[in-house]
Amino acid sequence: MPRPGSSKAQTRVEQPHTALRKPEPATEWQPDDPTDEEPLPEIGLLFAANRAWAKHLKETDPDYFKNLAKQQKPEILWIGCADSRVPANQIINLPPGKVFVHRNIANVVVHSDLNCLSVLQYAVEVLAVRHVILCGHYGCGGIRESLAKPEHGLIDNWLNHIRNVQRLHCAELDSLEGEARVRRLCELNVIEQISNVANTTIVRDAWAAGVGPDIHGWIYSIDDGLLRSLCVWARDDDAPFIVHKAGL
Repeated sequence: MPRPGSSKAQTRVEQPHTALRKPEPATEWQPDDPTDEEPLPEIGLLFAANRAWAKHLKETDPDYFKNLAKQQKPEILWIGCADSRVPANQIINLPPGKVFVHRNIANVVVHSDLNCLSVLQYAVEVLAVRHVILCGHYGCGGIRESLAKPEHGLIDNWLNHIRNVQRLHCAELDSLEGEARVRRLCELNVIEQISNVANTTIVRDAWAAGVGPDIHGWIYSIDDGLLRSLCVWARDDDAPFIVHKAGL
């Protein structure tokens, strides 16, 4: 493959994505008079929506973006699923600047994932967040596919982390069938992943120093938009490494 700087390097021209449709007109962020504009390529609609969104916020608060640019002091790190139906800020109704976010398939935390660990370290040691929320959701595609027999290719290396959760709880999961089994694995995956967060050197060192965040395991239902707490791990002065509070 030619290097980007070589004479043979070619520029790839993206074709419009046929699945991307023009969004329904928005009452808040709609441009003043879209009929005066030239037709845009489909991806260009996103830039138009961005301009309308920014305009609406500046009309509401002229200094909104200036103030936002001056600070990033979130008190929450959100580790969630990459599913497009589970947006962190919207679910807990917080504006930009209030939540530091990391997302991946099935909200997995493993000690070999330098991406996730780097986010966690920055959140704990630099931002000094007070809470880490690890949020899974019912109907998770990664959870569902981890239970399926067919091979998926590269992603199976990631899904194997979820299969390890299955192995740890095989007796309980084998007693369930169908959607009940999927839902319970979604919950168990959250519980195991916050254990992984709590056992990182990042969190253990912070707790040993008398600081560090509480770690919350939540589950989200796309069906009704509601969150539920599964468990919490927190530092305690008498047991500074791990205190497990379940059933909250």
